[in-house]
Amino acid sequence: MVDVNDLVVKQTAPTVFEVSVAGPSPTTHRVTASEEYVRSLTGGHAPGVELVRKSFEFLLEREPNTSILRSFELGVIQQYFPEYEQVVSAAFGD
Repeated sequence: MVDVNDLVVKQTAPTVFEVSVAGPSPTTHRVTASEEYVRSLTGGHAPGVELVRKSFEFLLEREPNTSILRSFELGVIQQYFPEYEQVVSAAFGD
């Protein structure tokens, strides 16, 4: 299992993030998230970088980093894990 301290999230464009996961099998992921989606999940209380980090923490609790898609829109997580939006929103106080 990957430690959340092994996560590095960088914003490379207004709606694009690069996530590097260190550990025994390092991976890099390209994630997109619209400003509206970020606002809807964080209640406007956190930037996209924090939402993406929290989302990867959520994913890493459920699957290895090598199983996470290499490129995806953040909202697609909801299709695989129906509890995603509720759990992540709660982390931001909504």
